[in-house]
Amino acid sequence: MRIISVANRKGGVGKTTTTINIATALAAIGKKVLVIDFDPQGNATTSLGVQKQKGAPSSYGVLIGVCDVNKAIVATEVPNFYLVPSAPDLAAAEVELVDVPSREFVLKRAFKNLSGNYDYVLIDCPPSLNLITINAMVASNAVMVPLQCEFLALEGLADLIKNINAVKRNFNPALTLQGIVLTMFSRQNNLSKMIEADVRKYFGDKVYQTVIPRCVRIAEAPSYGKPILIYDFKCTGAQAYIQLAKEFLQRERSYR
Repeated sequence: MRIISVANRKGGVGKTTTTINIATALAAIGKKVLVIDFDPQGNATTSLGVQKQKGAPSSYGVLIGVCDVNKAIVATEVPNFYLVPSAPDLAAAEVELVDVPSREFVLKRAFKNLSGNYDYVLIDCPPSLNLITINAMVASNAVMVPLQCEFLALEGLADLIKNINAVKRNFNPALTLQGIVLTMFSRQNNLSKMIEADVRKYFGDKVYQTVIPRCVRIAEAPSYGKPILIYDFKCTGAQAYIQLAKEFLQRERSYR
């Protein structure tokens, strides 16, 4: 089982969209995938058409230790694709964990009870480097970073890499950067091309060859509670995520 955090300190970069569509593509070829919605906003939960119910088992309960992770898992409409939904209470979890011993390792300890023989666990992190994100990275083998093709997103990338290295140094020596995914890319926009060139220059083969284009259909899909691969399989965004999933698997083979 490989555990991968999908993280970026900036919101609106395609983090949730990347998480659920890679998961959908992996599930479609027979991989058993679990997504942990670790964002209090619960966008992954909503995007998969799962109802958020107050008091129901969730990633919040798993994190604060009142719910076994296996009891929080729900099936999605996609075969082989499972979800631990989020809850608004997750926003308060950081405060509740203040006095917990080794609070950075709470999620890692919870995962020791995980059953179900999953091939991949993808953690959709909140858009900040808080205790929730640190827990995700400590529990993970690697971090994937979706990067929107705009200047402000690029500005925060160096800080995010420093944060990943700090978690690696202090809590999880095995943590690696799985890859950087360029999202919301426009071939007609010179800025997108400049951002791509800069990122590839500094991070080399850590940057995925596949880029995710701006696509109205990708933006529409969450309102229907479906991944873009289900909502509109033929659109350019869906085809890009299929290519990304293929490249993801190629990279993952090197870790086996």
